[in-house]
This record gives sequence, C-alpha cells and structure tokens, in this order.
Amino acid sequence: MKCNYHTHCNYCDGKEPIENFVRRANEIGFDHLGFSSHAPVPNENDFAIEEQRIPEYVAEIKSFQKQSKAKLFVGLECDFIPQMTQAFDHYRNDYQLDYIIGGVHLVRPDNSDEVWFIDGSKREIYDNGLAQLFNNDIRKAVTTFWEQTFQMLEEEHFDIIAHFDKIKMHNQNRFFTEDEKWYMELVDHAIELIRKQNIIIEINTRGLYKKRCEHFYPSDYILQKAGKLHLPFIISTDAHKSEELDLFYNEAAAHLKSFGIDQLVHFENNHWKEYNI
Repeated sequence: MKCNYHTHCNYCDGKEPIENFVRRANEIGFDHLGFSSHAPVPNENDFAIEEQRIPEYVAEIKSFQKQSKAKLFVGLECDFIPQMTQAFDHYRNDYQLDYIIGGVHLVRPDNSDEVWFIDGSKREIYDNGLAQLFNNDIRKAVTTFWEQTFQMLEEEHFDIIAHFDKIKMHNQNRFFTEDEKWYMELVDHAIELIRKQNIIIEINTRGLYKKRCEHFYPSDYILQKAGKLHLPFIISTDAHKSEELDLFYNEAAAHLKSFGIDQLVHFENNHWKEYNI
C-alpha cells in the first residue's frame, strides 16, 4: 500500500486546490490520501483554516471520494497551545473527521499570551522568539516545547503526532545538540507517553526536500527506540504542493526498514490497521 495522511491544500497554507492533490495521488498510484489542513489558532496567522470554512473543506473532499481511485480521508492538523486552542474533540465531533494529527508549532511560555513560532521558512523568527520570550535560554525554551507536547499527549485525543521533534529544525546544532542528556530525557519521556496513549508516529519527509533539516522527523534515535517498542508508524510527506506528495516517500520506507520497522498502519473502517511495507 501507499498512503499519505498529512496534506495541506489551499484551505490553509497549502498552495493548490484539493482537486490537484487528488489528481496527482491517482497518477502516482496512492491507495489512500488524507487531507489535514491546519486547524484554527487564536492568534493572527496566515497558515490555518478559518473555522467557518471547515464545512466547505469537508464537503469538497467528500465530493471527490466517488471519482477518486485513491481513498480520500478528512482530517485536521490541530495545534496544541495550553489555555488557547480548542479541544481536539471539538473538531473531530463537530465536523465528523476521520482522524486528527496533533502537533506543536507555537510554544507558549509560562504566564504569557505570546507564542514562539518554531516552524516556517524564516530562521530569524525562531531566533527572535528565543531571545524575546526566553532570554536566549535554549534549555528553558526547548523544555517548554517538550512539556507542551507532554501536555498535549496527556490531555487531547488524537491519532497521529506530527513531526514531533520539529524543535530541531531551526536549531541546526547551533544552540543545543540532540545527544545532550537533558534533551534525551525529554525525548524519552515523550516516547513513553506516546506508547501509553498508542499514538501513531509519522516519519515526516518535508524537512529533507525543503532542505531545512538534514534528517527525517523524528530523529534516528527516536525511530530506533520507537521501533523496538513496536509503536505504530505512517509515512508523511507533509505536502503543500501536489508535486510533493511522494517526495522522499520510498526513502522513508527504506529508512524505517533499516531499523527493522517493516509495518505501517492505514485507516480502514474507522480503525488503524497494520500492513507490511
């Protein structure tokens, strides 16, 4: 099977309409294609869908289901910001979503309504947020990111965790390294929470093809440890253009197999089921 559940169309920050992604998925022989527009967030932004447009988004995806060879699914990528974002179940229940991807792109410091944007193409936004909101204390900033991830895992109901070590993208080993003891302890705790909640881990290829990261999300250390725990996996290209739908897909599959991970999961009859790579 060939499945991709992390896709952004022009209802959020994707660059093309749903139709283009459906056409491309059918051309390259995808079995499943899931759409996952960024769910609304309370601060002003240019990347999330507006809530009043979600019914239109859902209806448009469903309108292509009968004519598509690939099975189409409706999801959202929901940001978790403590005391700021809607509960994930609000979107799942109100809009009858097939699945939810949970992630942290906006880190909220303690006792602040400002957020640190750790994603996007501009490294200076990451650096400026680190300076202004955390006084350049990288350990405090990174720990806040992971603690927010822990809280999401403990409080929200979702299926897939998005690029869950995304905090490394703009770091590029400038402020911390991933083999530092304090960092690895945070990662290990996240893996344990993922195991307890039975959350699916995506191996995300976007950092590679956008040349913003030298490795997949998550790191090899995480993949190896999660593999030994037999945690469920999917491959995501996090496509924002239809031409990105299968970029580094085969490479990601080979990478997983190199660690002895030879099964992925797919969505079928409202359940996630295993299949062999």
